[in-house]
Amino acid sequence: MPSATNENGVSESSEALQEQIVDQEMADGEFEFEGEIDPNKIQMLPGASEDGTAASFRILQEDHTLGNALRYMIMKNPNVEFCGYSIPHPSEAAMNLRIQTYGEISAIQALEKGLDDLMELCDHVEDEYRKAVEAGEYSTFEP
Repeated sequence: MPSATNENGVSESSEALQEQIVDQEMADGEFEFEGEIDPNKIQMLPGASEDGTAASFRILQEDHTLGNALRYMIMKNPNVEFCGYSIPHPSEAAMNLRIQTYGEISAIQALEKGLDDLMELCDHVEDEYRKAVEAGEYSTFEP
């Protein structure tokens, strides 16, 4: 029997699985998030594995800029077996991301770690850039 879908096309069983995984992570003290959560920004798509080690996500209002950087950061995690992304259609403002892990962590944990690692990298690059600008050790020229 096919499961019902919500207004975004995400199956209710996928939503239930996502809630179950997040509830378990919160109970284990593993789930931390600082900042404002937009519940519609990241959605778990139908087809997630029963144990949560493989899942597909849809991230709205994002494209290759985030997709490739996030895929790279997630694949650096030794517990991740596969991570890939696609843009379903150029006129659609969404990105699909598939994550499969070896079983040590869930796909949601891998996504969360990838996002955290990418934020840390961006913060580091910004800090180094600001230091270089403040030090003034660069040359400027006009063509």
